[in-house]
Amino acid sequence: MTNLHESQPTVFVLDFGAQYAQLIARRVREAKVYSEIVPHDISVEELSRRKPDALILSGGPASVYAEGAPRMDPAIFGMGIPILGFCYGMQLMALELGGDVPKTDIGEYGFAELTVVASKSRLLEGVPETSQCWMSHRDSVGTAPEGFTVTARTAITAVASMEDPERKLFATQFHPEVAHTEFGQEIIKRFLHDVAGIPPVWTMVNIIDEVTERVREQVGSDRVICGLSGGVDSSVVAALLHRAIGDQLTCVFVDHGMLRLDEATQVVRTFRDQFRIDLIHVSAEDRYLSLLAGVTDPELKRRIIGEEFWKVFFEEATRLEGVKWLAQGTLYPDVIESGSKTAAKIKSHHNLIPFPEGVHFDLIEPLKALFKDEVRAVGAELGLPDEIVHRQPFPGPGLAVRIIGDITHEKLEILRKADAIVREEILEWDRDRTVWQYFAVLPDIRSVGVMGDERTYGHPIIIRAVSSADAMTADWARLPHDLLAKMSNRIINEVEGINRVAYDVTSKPPGTIEWE
Repeated sequence: MTNLHESQPTVFVLDFGAQYAQLIARRVREAKVYSEIVPHDISVEELSRRKPDALILSGGPASVYAEGAPRMDPAIFGMGIPILGFCYGMQLMALELGGDVPKTDIGEYGFAELTVVASKSRLLEGVPETSQCWMSHRDSVGTAPEGFTVTARTAITAVASMEDPERKLFATQFHPEVAHTEFGQEIIKRFLHDVAGIPPVWTMVNIIDEVTERVREQVGSDRVICGLSGGVDSSVVAALLHRAIGDQLTCVFVDHGMLRLDEATQVVRTFRDQFRIDLIHVSAEDRYLSLLAGVTDPELKRRIIGEEFWKVFFEEATRLEGVKWLAQGTLYPDVIESGSKTAAKIKSHHNLIPFPEGVHFDLIEPLKALFKDEVRAVGAELGLPDEIVHRQPFPGPGLAVRIIGDITHEKLEILRKADAIVREEILEWDRDRTVWQYFAVLPDIRSVGVMGDERTYGHPIIIRAVSSADAMTADWARLPHDLLAKMSNRIINEVEGINRVAYDVTSKPPGTIEWE
């Protein structure tokens, strides 16, 4: 399903181990051109077979002179395919084509002032004479290869960009894909649309039509089963498959009782009532609570809940007749193993489905070519409600990992109510969704309090809210004191058993976003 380039203009991003490889691919897609990440050592023969419309060479952590530094087949430069190199990709282009990349002890990291020095430049047309760019390098090109024109410089880097329009070769030492580069996305669009002549046709409507057609071809008249959690990925898979194959789809919603307030009702209302999908709703809270009784170790909680999900799921699946396919919400970042030689290898945990003895379904993964933001856009286009499309990251075991210590029905009810207040108040304040994630935690302690004329011995609630771009790092959100006070007052007044509220001001690292 990732080979959508067979019917779409496509850009391949050759990955030299860059931290920004996925970001490059996303920026290309934001310019409405389909992109895929491929290994840096892809062969000329493979490129000739797959026929990309353009190539982008990523940056990378290595020096071009380092032992074992990643290289590419230099014959690719002579294929006539438009090529744009960034950072390490630029240095490699220069080295392979006869330029000079001197070793230097002077690096350039962070913001730099870019000065356009060419009177005409195909790539930098429209970029002002001076602008801000983002650098992250030590080596740099000293002399451009024959046939190239130097088009920009910085105070430290004499060759900040270069191009040879006759051979359709372009390169920048800076990183256009990073938001800190002021005209970065315009440069990428210029390369894609004007230099390479690729039309902006990668749209949500086209994605849906393309995937729908492929699903119909793949499935034929067979039946498909889908595990529906109510999360973004599984919800979009369900809506997309229903659009493609209608009543051939059955969804199984295993409600383990660890969901947030009213989420189970919302899932049933959306998919059974609105989309008219054949939905099997298994209410299994008592079954899960029995298995989790007395369990305090968070990893053991995760394992119990994960294993029981598949047991419940396959109990329902084996009661259905004629099911051949199992749908999964695998996304493109799951497919990519950045820096490896296999850019289309699925991470191992996506293939470890514990099929019971004598039971097996073929996998169908309709979102396997998409990034998360594209999945959300597809969901919106398909008519999924906003609260599902923009649902915050939520762990598979749900509230079980936000209750520190053992899990009981009483604790679940307390946390559900407190968490609902936190989400309601922050969403009302943060309508532009600047805060990445926010939720409540119920720790395994009690404290003394005074409510009215009585002393209490109740639970505290911890509010967690973080700002992040990708969840790899996160900073605690600077929420207004008035907002914190309002949430605290509401939780204490409205949630029985709570007599204290605290706010977590730990960043990641050293902490994690979740508490378990």
